[in-house]
Amino acid sequence: MSPVFSYGDLRLYILSLLEEAPRHGYDLMQALSERTGGTYSPSAGTIYPRLSKLEDEGLVTKTVDGRKTVYEITDAGRAEVAARTSDLEGIQAGLADSVRLIADEVRGSVRDAMRSLRADLAAASREEREHAQATPADDARSRSREQLSRADAAINEFRGRVRSELRSHVARGGELAASGVDDIEAALLHATEAVARAMRT
Repeated sequence: MSPVFSYGDLRLYILSLLEEAPRHGYDLMQALSERTGGTYSPSAGTIYPRLSKLEDEGLVTKTVDGRKTVYEITDAGRAEVAARTSDLEGIQAGLADSVRLIADEVRGSVRDAMRSLRADLAAASREEREHAQATPADDARSRSREQLSRADAAINEFRGRVRSELRSHVARGGELAASGVDDIEAALLHATEAVARAMRT
């Protein structure tokens, strides 16, 4: 999956979370996961080095509370968050777009899966009724249907990957030019023609 946060954005977002309240590292990881709708779950190896750097810069302090290390924003950290309010608003808008796009993709994938499941159940029912009278030609059709299922799965996987790449690119603020879409359409047309030629051989 493409990065949810651009370079430097995670640092500022961590500061904004600490401005809300002091937190320990695990609490920060949980908050980031919740704010991104579960689409981003940072590891300790991602969070703690950034907290250490923020501490070195004098933007946060840490205290040990039992077995937990609690981080708290300093006045200098609050000043940086206040000075970068517009940047923070942009990060939050980008996160909202990412979550919305991923939710749309999940809903579309679920609909596609349900359609495919209904088709598979109908095909299985037909095969069961026809099995007692099967002929060599029927066996060939059955094998073809099995291969069709494989082809459907491959096409759906390809479609999902391409949609995910495009949506993630746009959610991160990337430009999707008309010429790029033209290239995609041309490539898909070429692939369709290649499939048609293969079926005729």
